[in-house]
Amino acid sequence: MKEVFIGIDVSKLNLDLCVLIGDKISQEVVISNTISEITKFFKSLLKKHPVSEILVCSEHSGHYTFPLCCVCADLKLDFWLANPYHLKHSLCLRRGKNDSVDARRIAEYCARFQDKAKLYSLPDAKIASLKILLRERDLYMSHKSTYQGQLTDQQNFMSGADFARKSERLQGLVAELDENISAIDKEIEKLIESDETLSNQKKLLCTVDGVSHKLATVMLVFTNSFSDFVDGRSFCCYAGLAPFEYISGSSIFSKMKVSHKANKYLKSLLHLGALSAAIVKKEGELREYYLRKVAEGKNKMSMLNAIRAKIVLRMFAVIKENRQYEKNYQHIIA
Repeated sequence: MKEVFIGIDVSKLNLDLCVLIGDKISQEVVISNTISEITKFFKSLLKKHPVSEILVCSEHSGHYTFPLCCVCADLKLDFWLANPYHLKHSLCLRRGKNDSVDARRIAEYCARFQDKAKLYSLPDAKIASLKILLRERDLYMSHKSTYQGQLTDQQNFMSGADFARKSERLQGLVAELDENISAIDKEIEKLIESDETLSNQKKLLCTVDGVSHKLATVMLVFTNSFSDFVDGRSFCCYAGLAPFEYISGSSIFSKMKVSHKANKYLKSLLHLGALSAAIVKKEGELREYYLRKVAEGKNKMSMLNAIRAKIVLRMFAVIKENRQYEKNYQHIIA
């Protein structure tokens, strides 16, 4: 059991820290969100308490938590990167908000639910680099879509001379974005090819119907090379594909449906994969399954969700078995 609980509210510039020993607040400070300042604080704390007694907890604040993650990994501190939704709904009724109070509440949450702590560790350096590259690529793709929309939507609503000048500038921006996107794609491919495990896993994933190169790369990143999820079923829940029932007494009852609490970025990519396998492709077992179920009167969206789940389960299966997907694969019982 831990004895020292440190709740941290993370912002871009500062960290608000609350040190809780037992049920009493020992210290409340504000430090800069830099590796040097964070290291200085924890080293002073480690002079008074052994590392085995300390549990550090912070809510997930995106890349703003990176310095804190690095320091905890370097000093071998147990670090719990808590889900913000869990933090918000597990504490008492909240009135008002400021960073120091949030840090205190995080420390209390850490002490109360320490038995449920899921310790965080930094992902492999190549996985972290892939995630950064994918985010940058999505940023450029978003801008490119905006500029292309300007080119197609406004031609008939301004003079020809004005549109010609605007079109020339936008086409230059689109061309530059295309060059950057192409460079990122090459860097992603080079990074994956440099790692035997990542390269092999991506090749296996791409043998599954509906899995594009981008979806395969995103799966490697969000599953931490398939080490963060025990099976495909738990990942389906994470990606918002698993249906849940909604029943309360005799007055509230609805059909099973998926939850909105999900990684919607992953869900959208899996949806595109399902559309590709079931509708765009003119043949294949997933298309046959989709057409057969729709002909039986099943809801089209429900069937697409079922295909999304099938794609996920197949991706986890090929990684587990370390073999390409086979349509008529038969498991041999020893």
